[in-house]
Amino acid sequence: MVIRKLEGRERFDAYLISTYCFHSRIEDVEKERERVQAETLQDWGAFDEDGTLTARIINNQFELYLDGTAVQAGGIGAVSTLPEYRDKGSIRKIFQTLLTEAYRGGEILSALYPFSHAFYRKQGYEVVTYQNDYELEPGMLKGYRCEESVTRWNPGEPVTEYLKIYQSFASRFNLAMQRDEKSMLEHMKVDKLYQERKFSYLLKREGQNVAYITFTDVYNEEAAILQVDECAWINRKGFEAILSFLARFESDYGKIRLPLPGGIDLLRVIQTPRAYEIKKICRQDFMVRVINAQKVLELIRKPQDCDFVIQISDELIPENNGKWHVTGAGVTKADDGCEPDLAVSEQAFAQMAVGGANLDEAMLREDVEIRAKEEMLRNVFTEKRIFVGEHF
Repeated sequence: MVIRKLEGRERFDAYLISTYCFHSRIEDVEKERERVQAETLQDWGAFDEDGTLTARIINNQFELYLDGTAVQAGGIGAVSTLPEYRDKGSIRKIFQTLLTEAYRGGEILSALYPFSHAFYRKQGYEVVTYQNDYELEPGMLKGYRCEESVTRWNPGEPVTEYLKIYQSFASRFNLAMQRDEKSMLEHMKVDKLYQERKFSYLLKREGQNVAYITFTDVYNEEAAILQVDECAWINRKGFEAILSFLARFESDYGKIRLPLPGGIDLLRVIQTPRAYEIKKICRQDFMVRVINAQKVLELIRKPQDCDFVIQISDELIPENNGKWHVTGAGVTKADDGCEPDLAVSEQAFAQMAVGGANLDEAMLREDVEIRAKEEMLRNVFTEKRIFVGEHF
């Protein structure tokens, strides 16, 4: 089996594999061929002994925030194998090559949306509960009605003010992606406004832009549903402005569906006598992996006086294997004979490092062992706010 990056017409062959496996349809084959073959995404393929392309994985390139620092990251997508070539380890072998090159290329983290948690755990990824979805009636928010100025965005208008709010918001959350105006527009644009019924609003209080909200009007036979696609705010007034804006729709919608980032729990802060009626669903269809353990240990926030040794086991990235001495001054490789204070698998380390689990939760995992300095470690591995707004 040969593993390598794809170029030219091989990209379209790989695209057809994913189209087949994901039950997709192609309207215009030649138009799609031209588009796909011109792409520059990192596309990996597995070839059998006869030179037949049997499987592929795309590794998207972008930057994610980790404790306030933007780091190079990869987003795994289009993982697919033709059915006649499955159970031969093709995807595993692509990952082995892809992850090694990702490390050498400077990636710090990798992320994906899984079809199976168990399958991607074998590649070193672990679940992160990145979002909570809330369902409530608009009338529950009437206590938040306040004076705010609301401006609707129209296709063709600039997105500069939306991007400013996003940048202020996203930098406070782990795993949030850095955006530019082009990528911001991708989250807001519509081709047929009154068919897609997707709307974006800029919210202002006391003369300052404090929040934005993008939502879709979802048809429902009983009563329409307001599905919030994304919202962001710069301060408490911005968050209240969002709730106030949603309260305006009491006569228009039967339900509001509101997603909020991990670590921001609406049920802890909302002021309504009917909070017990709000439905909450935790989203766990997102997984992360550490590509460079030393860099992650250097970047995560920790007390200046911290001093501990962590042992990490990583089956696919040998450079991550071993023991690391972590202090407020830096991270160095520890001696083999040094006794670790904490021993973790690569999966557990990823979850703990990005703040997807606090130490008490991590201690319930069978692949986490604390041998010393528990209180110090408790101040290093804490639950953190997580915001994931991109799909790949």
